[in-house]
Amino acid sequence: MRGPLFSWTLALAIGTAGGALFARFDMPLAWMIGAMLFTAAAAMAKLPVRVPPPMRSGMIMVLGIMLGSGFKPEILGRIGEWGVSLSALAVYVVVCTVAGVLYLRRLVRLDAVTAYFTATPGGLNEMVLAGTAMGGDDRTISLVHALRVMLVVLAIPFWFQALGYYDPHDRGPLGPPLASVSLEDAALLAGCAVGYPIARFLRIPAAQIVGPMLLSAAIHLAGLTEGAPPGVLVGAAQVVVGSALGCRFTGIGAERIGRCAVMSVGLTALMLAVAVAASWLLNAATGLGMAGLILAFAPGGLAEMSLVALALGTDIAFVSTHHIVRIVLIVTLAPGVFLLWRKWRGR
Repeated sequence: MRGPLFSWTLALAIGTAGGALFARFDMPLAWMIGAMLFTAAAAMAKLPVRVPPPMRSGMIMVLGIMLGSGFKPEILGRIGEWGVSLSALAVYVVVCTVAGVLYLRRLVRLDAVTAYFTATPGGLNEMVLAGTAMGGDDRTISLVHALRVMLVVLAIPFWFQALGYYDPHDRGPLGPPLASVSLEDAALLAGCAVGYPIARFLRIPAAQIVGPMLLSAAIHLAGLTEGAPPGVLVGAAQVVVGSALGCRFTGIGAERIGRCAVMSVGLTALMLAVAVAASWLLNAATGLGMAGLILAFAPGGLAEMSLVALALGTDIAFVSTHHIVRIVLIVTLAPGVFLLWRKWRGR
């Protein structure tokens, strides 16, 4: 009987093949999108594909360290410029959630709990747990969130390419060559992994990526190093994260996937419209740039959107900081707001 090792090897082999094919044709975010689509197809074809959780956790930490390396000392003088856009995130989250709940309740006819925790733009794992605890449909919540992230990751790179924000032929390397990373830099960067257990102990949302990112940002802002994880490791992280996202479709029937896909397309289009409108208003007010603002407000996952920012050559520190603030807002406030809303509806 085939064991877990076969499933893991098969998933990573299929994901790597998909990433290599997409990279061969200069597709945007090739390694992640190719891996995601190929493993999703394999999962829906009922192949035994699965990414080992420890490997995904390790690669998420690599991404966190990579994101932290984007916080150069010169950024300290620019953080004040982000105040308006960071403050606007609260309004964005409220508008997205209200619009999403109305869409899912009035048009899709979901129950109130499932609609609310499906409509919140982020915090997939946390929203599934909270929604399930309050009586929501966990399969629908998790599947629509996963499809939303997938749709955003698919749409934005090609959309940016069509608008001229991104030219695949001008993209730089994912990171420095492996041989160019000094032992001192490698030790400092590897040490940032301890940020995960610290962040988990402090119950910081998205601890796997946020903890290592904060430690990496600290050592880079302090000028202790200018190093970054090697490109081959970042590429491997893209394959693992993309494959893990594709494997979420394992064991789910085609009919359910199709039904959730239809509602997810509408929900994602609605959220992206709100993100673009917010970006346009903020760009007019601050001049921060449409490309960076759209990535910062796009309703995707922190790891996924940070990889998109890396691939598109956008300010990673700006994008990742906004997504962290969004996740913290949602994870800390969404369950309590739902309880107040349910109490108000009961009256």
